Amino acid sequence: MAVTANVPHDVTDLGLADTGKSAIEWAEASMPVLRAIRERFEAEKPLAGLTLAACLHVTTETANLMRTLKAGGADVYLCASNPLSTQDETAAALVVHYGVPTFARTGEDNDVYYDHIKSVLDTSPAITMDDGADLVSTIHSSRTELLETIIGGTEETTTGVIRLRSMGEDGVLKFPIVAVNEANTKHFFDNRYGTGQSTVDGILRATNILLAGKNFVVVGYGWCGRGLASRAEGMGANVIVTEVDPTRALEAVMDGYRVMPMMEAAAIGDIFVTMTGDKHVVDTHHMDVMKSGAIVANSGHFDVEINVASLAEMSTSRRTVRPFLEEFVQKDGRKIYLLGEGRLINLASAEGHPASVMDMSFANQALAAEYMKDNATTLEPRVYSVPEDMDAEIARLKLESMGIEIDTLTDEQETYLGSWEEGT
Repeated sequence: MAVTANVPHDVTDLGLADTGKSAIEWAEASMPVLRAIRERFEAEKPLAGLTLAACLHVTTETANLMRTLKAGGADVYLCASNPLSTQDETAAALVVHYGVPTFARTGEDNDVYYDHIKSVLDTSPAITMDDGADLVSTIHSSRTELLETIIGGTEETTTGVIRLRSMGEDGVLKFPIVAVNEANTKHFFDNRYGTGQSTVDGILRATNILLAGKNFVVVGYGWCGRGLASRAEGMGANVIVTEVDPTRALEAVMDGYRVMPMMEAAAIGDIFVTMTGDKHVVDTHHMDVMKSGAIVANSGHFDVEINVASLAEMSTSRRTVRPFLEEFVQKDGRKIYLLGEGRLINLASAEGHPASVMDMSFANQALAAEYMKDNATTLEPRVYSVPEDMDAEIARLKLESMGIEIDTLTDEQETYLGSWEEGT
């Protein structure tokens, strides 16, 4: 093994490193955009001298992002953004084969989770890289001394962007953040195709049920909900959507799905999947009317969307039936099944998004870090969108890697689009 004593870490088993390295290399084969960026970073070192603290899902795809940031000259420190999403073999490989200080263990408890956040923040980072905004919120609540060294950060998730925009609106956000999640090459693909496929994958691995013919309730019709509804429909499920936004609800109707209030869906649904970024969207009164055998899962970032504490309180018994599948028996004999402790099921029981999708998401992360380095002195402490030219360049690189060419505007067309004189 190549491990050295000077790579700080807290991982489950360094002996898994070789297995992790093979998996990281397999993922890299499907990440040509990030690979191209890494080659440029290796030559130009745009992040030289920067310390970067990342709180992300510790997966093979994330490992390739860490390699890219390190190739760019950054000193990178990584901790997990979710206790159940860590791949222990990936964490080991990052330490042993790639020299990335990594603090992540599958199933770590809440205290260890925040100890790991403390470990990466103790490095006094210049840039934060978040998946849910736990780094930023910790800095602003209990590590305010770090505000002297931080120039900015990035955020990957819808949930995190919601938290950060709220901080900005309240006037408490102290440094600029690039909302990677808002990039077209992120949410159109990662959220829709990645979450859609990986959530179905997680449900099937945890249950091995047949989706065809089931009433499949998608709670929230954002980009993740759109993707999941499409995949569930493709496997023969009868999709029902619940929403609070009238425009999204209307879109779900136009897409061919049944739309109804959650209380109505609760009584007829077989499978429920939350992906709203909000709290207790599946609550006590919903579970009170669910049919026996109902399966409840979450694919939102935090484990607050299902009221798991209430489910436990209203049950007479609780047992694990198979990995990531718990049975809760109600007083009237009904059985409700919870997947993955109410955490991200696509990462708890499956492997998250395919590498080819994360290729674009993590390309955005890498280029956003470079953008922050170059522009931090002129940015205000608020949430920024990914620059359009960066977004377009990532899409161009992805098409190029797929061997696909597109048209370009002629000079005449460019002139026409930029003028107003020519009409009917």
